[in-house]
Amino acid sequence: MKRNSLVVLLLVAATVAVAEQIVPLSTLDLNMVEQDSGRARANRSVDNKPMSIAGETFTNGFGTHAFSQLILDVHGNAERFSALAGIDDEIAKGGGTVRFEVVGDDRLLWRSSWMHSGDKARKIDISVRGIKHLVLMVNTGADGNDGDHADWANAVITMNEGMPVPMLAPRELAVILTPKASPKPRINSAKVFGVRPGHPFLFTVAATGDRPMTFSADDLPEGLKLDAETGHITGALDVGNSYMVTLHAKNALGEATQKFKIICGPQIGLTPAMGWNSWNCFGASVTADDVKKAADAMAGSGLINHGWTYINVDDYWEVKPTATNDPTLQGPQRDASGKIIPNPRFPDMKGLADYIHAKGLKAGLYSSPGPLTCGRCVGSYEHEDDDAQQYAEWGFDYLKYDWCSYTEVAKEKTGEVRTNYTLPTLQAPYRVMRMALDGAPRDILFSFCQYGMGNVWEWGAEIGGNSWRTTGDIRDTWGSMSTIGFKQAGHEKYAGPGHFNDPDMLVVGYVDVGRGKNLHPTHLSPNEQYTHISLWCLLDAPLLIGCDMTRLDDFTLNLLENDEVLEVSQDPLGKQAGRVMQNGFLQVWAKDMEDGSKAVGLFNLGREEQSVTAKWSDLGISGKQKVRDLWRQKDLGVFAEKFTATVPYHGVVLVRIWPEK
Repeated sequence: MKRNSLVVLLLVAATVAVAEQIVPLSTLDLNMVEQDSGRARANRSVDNKPMSIAGETFTNGFGTHAFSQLILDVHGNAERFSALAGIDDEIAKGGGTVRFEVVGDDRLLWRSSWMHSGDKARKIDISVRGIKHLVLMVNTGADGNDGDHADWANAVITMNEGMPVPMLAPRELAVILTPKASPKPRINSAKVFGVRPGHPFLFTVAATGDRPMTFSADDLPEGLKLDAETGHITGALDVGNSYMVTLHAKNALGEATQKFKIICGPQIGLTPAMGWNSWNCFGASVTADDVKKAADAMAGSGLINHGWTYINVDDYWEVKPTATNDPTLQGPQRDASGKIIPNPRFPDMKGLADYIHAKGLKAGLYSSPGPLTCGRCVGSYEHEDDDAQQYAEWGFDYLKYDWCSYTEVAKEKTGEVRTNYTLPTLQAPYRVMRMALDGAPRDILFSFCQYGMGNVWEWGAEIGGNSWRTTGDIRDTWGSMSTIGFKQAGHEKYAGPGHFNDPDMLVVGYVDVGRGKNLHPTHLSPNEQYTHISLWCLLDAPLLIGCDMTRLDDFTLNLLENDEVLEVSQDPLGKQAGRVMQNGFLQVWAKDMEDGSKAVGLFNLGREEQSVTAKWSDLGISGKQKVRDLWRQKDLGVFAEKFTATVPYHGVVLVRIWPEK
């Protein structure tokens, strides 16, 4: 009997052994890999070179560019996954920053530490028994995705039966949640505004409702005037003080009022900037005509009536010294007095700013503290005072100041390189330009762009920043947006009126991040876009639209015109949300509002619809609370102790909670 049992067991084992199949992932359809740049390559690096990690070469596997993900339907029939993961040697030693993750059915199965080029490959050998969907993900670090060439070497799955099937993340319909604005007047402006004494004042009363509409204001201080037809408030205030004004917007159907506080003093940018930036749609090809069309679209689409204000020109308005084959980028760099001269694409900078201002909007520019910008155009190094005065003479209101070639200056002055910058080195160029802007006769919002180096959120306000980038460049992928956005937890204590954390621009609508040659609808799904806008509003992040403003569709407008959602961003208290609950892929973020309410986001980062609960104990409240859905602008009822919502895959439910009276 024992011998017969042994024979049976051996036969079963032999059958199992025969049934099992080791499947190299390089044999699958790698066109299904979603990644930020380039395409995944079988048995090669992302740059189509032999794979090599820390000097060890590999002939099997696949190379990607972070952020990337490969979703595999393994039907519950997989047994094990194994691989060696690391950054390819085609990136210089120390370059790139990635983290590899293996997720099974929304459960983290394995995660590497943060890795750089030259690090020895990390070994993965894990059970995936019973898993239906396996996700291989590579996340990018806070320094952006340059050099994030990630290899999954010797990557294989052992299958009991069948084959793994690569698949794209599920896509849902683009459901418009924002109700149409009422034909009756509604004022949507920020409720507080800062200006410095003696500087030009420009503020547009943002109001929806049928036109014609007339505007007026009670107790407007001397020195300011309001245009009754356009709602533009202009002039100047000579003396520092605070003024409480009542704004009125009236049409044939009724009248709306709103309290508006003007603070004339040293601090400007009291609420996060709302506007547009040219980089994510036009990149290096931007022209003055593109910028004018964006201003036309901001006004013509009605976004101006929801508080959108800035029209910002990013890189490539300057001369590019090395552009020998492009006459539109050539020309004299500075005049005899040292003031910067724009390239031929921008023949009249003052005229451009005037054009934008005439629409009630504000104008922004870009530069670098180094001798050259990121695009290798003329920067501000050793001409900071010249440039600040020129920006003011032209009439610009915003400056994005991008670290870029200051790397070369820092190395020459101190010998320091990116991996060991000291705080004085990181702060120095921003101190210099801050002083230059302080000497200019115009309010110019100051936006630091140095990718979060040296934990800039801890000292950005001290150096005089109105905002500071906390991360590398965003891409229009779930991995990029979600990694950047949800990484802001803990930064909230450093933000406040006049100084905000900046996780980079909005990637909705038609974009082509940084290139501007192949515009495409954002790769974010509709739910991911709702998550993007909700989270950025909760974070008090600057809201800078990155898409082609002439191609705004109804869904994108729905994202950008919801006044109850935007009110979360523009709340005068200026208190950034913090994460109050995390349970696997489920998170709850909460933000205190000036009126004592809470704005709360219930997020589902997982791959299936889930119930998410916001507990009053986590929010620091008690008793019965009224809950309102902000995207649908709909009251949901009164709840005690907690609120639970069904949240879609990669989606959000954004609510506002008040004590029941």
